[in-house]
Amino acid sequence: MLVIACPSTPAQVREHGARLRVLGIAQDGGVPHAGCSCDRCERAKQDPSHRAHVASLALVCDEGVYLIDATPDLREQLELVADVREAATGRVDRTPIDGVLLTHAHVGHYLGLAQLGFEVIHAEGTPVWASPRMAAFLRDNGPWSQLVANREIDLRELPAGDTVTLCGVAIRSFAVPHRDEYSDTVGYRFEGPRATVVYLPDTEPWARWPTPLEDALLGVDTLLVDGTFFSADELPGRAPSSIGHPLVEDTMDRLAPRVEAGLRVLFIHLNHSNPLLDRTSAPRRAVEAQGFAVAHEGLELGL
Repeated sequence: MLVIACPSTPAQVREHGARLRVLGIAQDGGVPHAGCSCDRCERAKQDPSHRAHVASLALVCDEGVYLIDATPDLREQLELVADVREAATGRVDRTPIDGVLLTHAHVGHYLGLAQLGFEVIHAEGTPVWASPRMAAFLRDNGPWSQLVANREIDLRELPAGDTVTLCGVAIRSFAVPHRDEYSDTVGYRFEGPRATVVYLPDTEPWARWPTPLEDALLGVDTLLVDGTFFSADELPGRAPSSIGHPLVEDTMDRLAPRVEAGLRVLFIHLNHSNPLLDRTSAPRRAVEAQGFAVAHEGLELGL
């Protein structure tokens, strides 16, 4: 397992080789959350240091920048990878990224594609990898179909179980049980020469997996995993069980032996109600005391 501090200069970027950079850690609504006046969201409105972008990663290397999911925060998240590639100056950059890999069709994971469209960037054939069902959804429904028709995105189907190699990293898509209203859901396994990382931001509770989660973690150094809800009482009027995510404590119970054996587990995709967003909260300290951690923006994982 190799963890690298966020580089500050292009020279440092070239030295480090392929790696994953965390661009956001929040659930689809981000922090502050729309229509919410809870203490956490109000604090984030007043103090930008408490804000959290929607969960996303970037695979970065000498040859380019590839986003894992295109979030509603894509505009700001492009600035978080601006140090990696030489951007156009004095004009709109039509190719600010070299590709996108999508996990599924929930709002926090693909709405950012709209920024590549005619009204904004008017991108030039940005490759977008997605499952066949996700690709069909984009191809057959507006406004996403306009991105395809205008050749602003180049859809490339990646069925679960198949692999694409980018930045010298083998990226395998795998099926994940989740609410699949418009598309199915996948996670990604990144196998590089130095480390293997799994990205699993959205899933049903572990009991609904057809095979044990542990089977997907063989040979894995770091797992970035769905940490949407810390406890079942976070959402008055809404039961987390109806939304479909494992509770953090359930994930910890299941993976404690793997963590003791050296697996690094980082929680990501945290709902605005989740106390783990508070760096000094008692739940956060308890999670860290057991060897788990919360991902943070700018964290880099060498591959």
